[in-house]
Amino acid sequence: MRTGLVAKKIGMTRVFAADGAHVPVTVLSLEGCQVVGVKKDEEREVDVKKKGEKTGTRKANDGYTAVVLGAGTRKAKNVSKSLRGQFAKASVEPKAVVREFRVSNDMLLEVGAQISADHFVSGQKVDVVGLTKGKGFAGAMKRWNFGGLEASHGVSVSHRSHGSTGQRQDPGRTFKGKKMAGHLGVERVTTQNLEIVRTDAGRGLILIKGAVPGPDNGWVEIRDAAKGKPHKDAPKPAALVKKEG
Repeated sequence: MRTGLVAKKIGMTRVFAADGAHVPVTVLSLEGCQVVGVKKDEEREVDVKKKGEKTGTRKANDGYTAVVLGAGTRKAKNVSKSLRGQFAKASVEPKAVVREFRVSNDMLLEVGAQISADHFVSGQKVDVVGLTKGKGFAGAMKRWNFGGLEASHGVSVSHRSHGSTGQRQDPGRTFKGKKMAGHLGVERVTTQNLEIVRTDAGRGLILIKGAVPGPDNGWVEIRDAAKGKPHKDAPKPAALVKKEG
């Protein structure tokens, strides 16, 4: 199981296939996706510090294997103290977002490694995770696709209402989780089996067929498709940006 990527959604456009057909695509930018930490399922010794000074060591075990990725940039003053320490330990600049990806033991990466857009290949299926657009307070028809009340037969004023929400005297209450009007959007949504149309390692761009969750300039996670076979040409453990010099 390989690591995924953290990318920024730039927007949508279209590209043309070999037969002239236009393909709608979402453009994602990597924005310096870099490894800022690793989790290992093995015991190791770590320093014990008190007030910034080392007082000894202890044994620690994360209990699972994962890669911690950061992307984007942020001013150090706007980053929490714990994250500043993590970035300093990894010798990387403060990142705007930090995400964790479970990986196999043989797919771990070195801290500080920067991942390239060639991590995915054309034709590969991926899953994309993002926060949906916030739409504020919405009625039941828009939020849950209710049909609304009838347009006639005695219904007045309340055509778009959700109707009854409870039962009779027994149980005499509205059950928790009832679909009603309320806040719509800002939910973590996964869109599965989207196709990689093209990658541009030089500019750090990934073009995915169709739409992905979230607004423009929002951050998304891209993973190998959970319901598909791994692509034979996908680099393992990852495609990395070569360091200059």
